[in-house]
Amino acid sequence: MIATLFEGKELMETVVASAVAGVGVTFVFSIAIWGVARFADLSRSERPLAAGAAALVAALALLATAAVVVFGILVMTSK
Repeated sequence: MIATLFEGKELMETVVASAVAGVGVTFVFSIAIWGVARFADLSRSERPLAAGAAALVAALALLATAAVVVFGILVMTSK
């Protein structure tokens, strides 16, 4: 009998999913950092409307980051 040490298809799916998730979460969080930096710059330049838009972008990106983290935890605990 030949024993299977690992499942190639499942392993590749896991590697691809983790790479995509890692890059995606990093990108979304970097948008949040950009939004906060733009908010600070625009606030100092006395441009309240643009600063508010940048703050909205930062808040949405932070919410998206939190949602992805919660989704990842739910996926890990469901298996």
